[in-house]
Amino acid sequence: MQNQPQRRIVVTGIGVVTPLGNDVDNFWSRLIAGESGVHELSIMDTSQYKIHFGGDIPDFNVEDVVDPREAKRLDRFTQFAVYASTHAIKDSGVDFSSIDCTKCGVILGSGIGGLGEIEIQIERMLTKGPDRVSPFTIPKMMVNAAGGNISITHGLKGPNYAVATACASATNAMGDALRSIRLGETDLVITGGTEAAITRMGLAAFQNMKALSSRNEDPATASRPFDADRDGFVMGEGAGVLVFEELEHAKARGAKIYAEVLGYGTTSDAGHITAPDAEGRGAGAAMQAAIDDAGVALTDVDYINAHGTSTPLGDKAETAAIKRVFGDHAYKTSISSTKSSLGHSLGASGGIEAVVLCKTIESSTIAPTINLQTPDPACDLDYTPNVAKPKDVNIAMSNSFGFGGHNACIVFGKYK
Repeated sequence: MQNQPQRRIVVTGIGVVTPLGNDVDNFWSRLIAGESGVHELSIMDTSQYKIHFGGDIPDFNVEDVVDPREAKRLDRFTQFAVYASTHAIKDSGVDFSSIDCTKCGVILGSGIGGLGEIEIQIERMLTKGPDRVSPFTIPKMMVNAAGGNISITHGLKGPNYAVATACASATNAMGDALRSIRLGETDLVITGGTEAAITRMGLAAFQNMKALSSRNEDPATASRPFDADRDGFVMGEGAGVLVFEELEHAKARGAKIYAEVLGYGTTSDAGHITAPDAEGRGAGAAMQAAIDDAGVALTDVDYINAHGTSTPLGDKAETAAIKRVFGDHAYKTSISSTKSSLGHSLGASGGIEAVVLCKTIESSTIAPTINLQTPDPACDLDYTPNVAKPKDVNIAMSNSFGFGGHNACIVFGKYK
């Protein structure tokens, strides 16, 4: 029996919730303009904290897409996912009543899930007693709540599960979506990531492990990936959701195609629970695996959306990983970290950054790494400092690395 040609997968819809806007066009225009979405936090009282800023989204209103009564039954991280997926599905133009929904799935990433709801209910239990804990607690806090609600809303009966690999969650979820469609298990998957960890416990925990920037005096410049004066990451929140679809399925319904999903790689450092491998060996192996899976040459990669969180160890290790994989081409490809504008949305970041890949390919524009003022000798590649630049991008890659040693990389290409 002859081998069947590998099924091709494309992106037909995108949606975001971010500190720079909750619709893709506004988000993208502000991102390439070099704006910062980092500011003094307004969704919680920070008076008892050392850190007072982050990339929160105070103007978010899920009631734009969900009945107010139903919205109360959703934790904020699920609200983000439902909002972004609603817009991604609308953008894709798919009519689920006219296709086989047993071949449509939902695979979403979240590093933490319903942390806000956990805090609320623990406080209620301790102050008012166990009988006052909400019966909706578990359905709100569970990490799979986001995907479950999307599946129920649209009647999607294919695979539906959550991926939790810290900051690699969304990219691992998208990799699983790619593989599911390739295998013929599904024709369409709603995928990406969502996170709402800017809560009392979330901020305290990251603050006390000294992972966060302490630039309270100038929040907009606090996230400065690859800069010599970087001092930690900035907490963000949001969601990035994409519609992955088998090519012929998309063509049959005349769908718009943003990009083709070419390859995916994932590895583990197997080293330290929080610190990256200093030489970037695991991260580099994930990049190489994604490139091999995509079937492209190293020199074909035009752009890398770096994990680039603005931590002293992480940015240096990622730079080492890129050099390890790309050799001389590392100095020729364009790189940027959009976390400089958004902060780090943890398990959602890979989904938002995959939307960035789509817009980069579509618009032939590289978003900048803002706040890159002082070159770090250990970070000496082209990080697109401060100003967006035009560039025809045929092949683009996104890196996501998470606590636990998780490494994930995905490769998109211009559809031809």
